[in-house]
Amino acid sequence: MGTVTIKLVPLGISVEAESGAALGEILAPHGVELPCGGTSLCGGCRVRVLEGHLAVTEEDRASLSPGEIAAGWRLACRARVSEPICLQVEQWTLSPRGDDSRGRSSSSSSSSSTRDGIAIAVDLGTTTVVVQSFDLGTGELVGIRAALNPQAAFGSDVVSRIRFAMGSPDLTSLIRKAVGAMVELVTTEKRGPVREVLLVGNTVMHHLFCGIDVAPLSHVPFESPALGTAEFTPRELGWALPASCRIRFLQCVGGYVGSDLLAGVVACEMDKNSEITALVDLGTNAEIALGNRRRILCASTAAGPAFEGGEIRRGMRASTGAISSVTVADGKLHTSIIGAVAPRGLCGSGLVDAVAAGLEVGIILPSGRLRGGMDFFAIAGDIGLYQRDIRQLQLAKGAIACGFELLLKRLGASPGQVKSVFLAGAFGNYVRAESAVRIGLLPGIAAGRLAPSGNTALRGAKLILSQPPDRDLPQLEHVALASEPDFENVFVSAMTLG
Repeated sequence: MGTVTIKLVPLGISVEAESGAALGEILAPHGVELPCGGTSLCGGCRVRVLEGHLAVTEEDRASLSPGEIAAGWRLACRARVSEPICLQVEQWTLSPRGDDSRGRSSSSSSSSSTRDGIAIAVDLGTTTVVVQSFDLGTGELVGIRAALNPQAAFGSDVVSRIRFAMGSPDLTSLIRKAVGAMVELVTTEKRGPVREVLLVGNTVMHHLFCGIDVAPLSHVPFESPALGTAEFTPRELGWALPASCRIRFLQCVGGYVGSDLLAGVVACEMDKNSEITALVDLGTNAEIALGNRRRILCASTAAGPAFEGGEIRRGMRASTGAISSVTVADGKLHTSIIGAVAPRGLCGSGLVDAVAAGLEVGIILPSGRLRGGMDFFAIAGDIGLYQRDIRQLQLAKGAIACGFELLLKRLGASPGQVKSVFLAGAFGNYVRAESAVRIGLLPGIAAGRLAPSGNTALRGAKLILSQPPDRDLPQLEHVALASEPDFENVFVSAMTLG
């Protein structure tokens, strides 16, 4: 059939491909994501034809407006190339959040301070991977690297990732190679040998890295028999580290509650506090921990990628051109845009702000419907929210609010007894507390009790590495929310905005 040349802007590269090849498969190796796994549901893989021709598909007509199609926009996941073409790719830059804390706390035991060499903590997220190294003797940070999880080309959420993993793609080799390359980069400044690497992540990331079958996580009761800590040698992973280096992926708690939440509990010292606190890690798979030193309950909620801009028509990551905040003054909307450039889309914090603003001015109703049968709420220029976007936020918000309420009930506590709520993850760190309260993200919790806490998974992993190997980790009780008697009623009620 012959080959064709595909030029990608602004990536500045050209790709040779077989005529008739699927465009999504061509773009994925170059970091272009298919957020919904190539099902055309989200519109997040849009490309714009600058030169040449891409046929308009039925999926294009369903997901894009007539104006967008006329302007040359297409869905990469559904397109096939048959001639030379130049495409503008909606490729967002990445600014994942690391952790600036030292590798050990002031409360670390004296025995840990006598250790020498380097330790490396890895936060293996569904969307991003952050790797940080530190000096075991001093706690001084040595290096940090962050990158997109290369598995994101196979779907932005864990459900899409599971579906692909149960087919042909080898997602285990892919992620091991990517993390190994990042680990090598943070060990270039020698402070002694690398003694240990500790990985944390949700249960799906744990299984995909460890080569464990994810099929049990694909159906009810969404449990796996292989949740324990997995250990590897550098040789097994093909990593350029000393043979004596200990590599562990920390144990998961249950179902979709992974070691990232366990590490976060360590970072927030929830197991040492006599008062009730909560940790909410806001991501595609949101995780919640609630309790004190006597008892800590935890659960996962299927929030989906909305809080990271996924499955939102004009959603994007928090990078240049993203509307990151929306406020109301004198009845008018005012926006802040990252990079002070023309708006290109809404990131997670901007999305929550926009819905909160819509509620305040009365354009969005508590039911989530747009007033007067409207289908579009303009925010800035041609950027705004469609009715389906608001529904996606409602589903994400409802899942978290429902999980929080059910854990409170199981613990026998009221919202007023929760001293503080630590908000973790990139979205949790930047969402405005007032907007989170306005949409009812955590019912009964005032804005003053919400505490953005950064990357608690990475910070907790460093604390675990810096302390004695036999340190007792907090014991978390996993609650399967879907099996709770009031789950359906609470979830429906939690869908109301405000």
